[in-house]
Amino acid sequence: MKLAYGQLALAMILVGANVGVAKLLAEALPIAMIAFLRCLLAVAVLWPLARMIEGRVRVSAEVKRNLALQAVFGTAIYNAGLLAGLRLTTALEGGLVLATLPAVVALGSFFWLRERLSARQWMAAGLAGFGMAAITLARLGGGGGGGSGLGNLLIFLGVCGEAIYVLLARRVAGAVPVITASFWMQLFSALVLLLFAAPGFPAAAALVDPELLALLVFHSLTASVLCLLLWYAGMKRVPAATAGVFTAFLPASAAVTALLFLGESFGVVHAAGFALMVGSILLATWPSRRLPG
Repeated sequence: MKLAYGQLALAMILVGANVGVAKLLAEALPIAMIAFLRCLLAVAVLWPLARMIEGRVRVSAEVKRNLALQAVFGTAIYNAGLLAGLRLTTALEGGLVLATLPAVVALGSFFWLRERLSARQWMAAGLAGFGMAAITLARLGGGGGGGSGLGNLLIFLGVCGEAIYVLLARRVAGAVPVITASFWMQLFSALVLLLFAAPGFPAAAALVDPELLALLVFHSLTASVLCLLLWYAGMKRVPAATAGVFTAFLPASAAVTALLFLGESFGVVHAAGFALMVGSILLATWPSRRLPG
């Protein structure tokens, strides 16, 4: 179980780190084109990898429908909301808006997947939500410029898409090989995004800049390949409600990236919020003591 926890945590850390990368890309390239090229690069990597490791890349019609829905919510809606929002708000503030994700996933697993939540799981999701909300309030009340209510609302729309993706992933976890599932999802994502990305293709000339191209490649290989593989692998052993708590690593990682690379400030209240988030992870994952008998 510890390996599964580590896989889920690392997946969310990488997704969070990509918030800062996405902000830089969104300032230079059209939003739909970024998402489309990211998926296209992922397909080019995942296809031979799936054939080499898992053999014939085939899935049932039911699984294809599920993966297509994951592409719509977890790629198209999440990326559209995140990238559009990051054009209006700061990377740090945008990352902190993602604090709502654990609570949305927990509620979704309860109402949609009918998973029973223990008192400890409810407390863990609450701690994560309160901790990251405290960080958000500190950021909003600290007088820092660059924030935007509309930008934050767009990012929250992306959060809702990502939460649905997490729950859909739980439904097919273990039913199809990890790399094959990732390949099909990225392929569906590229098809969904193609129509929206096509008008912006002339802007791809900006990718002659090696630094911008490197950012796009990093963004694709981590967010669309490595993160997916880690998340699917972890979800095989962890209930969706518990996995949802690990999404608290996403805004934490996004905030750290913004602080280290974009020069935004960090205060005492932020540290307290992160402490609450870490407490929620420990509460959700600490082994339960079994009474003898």
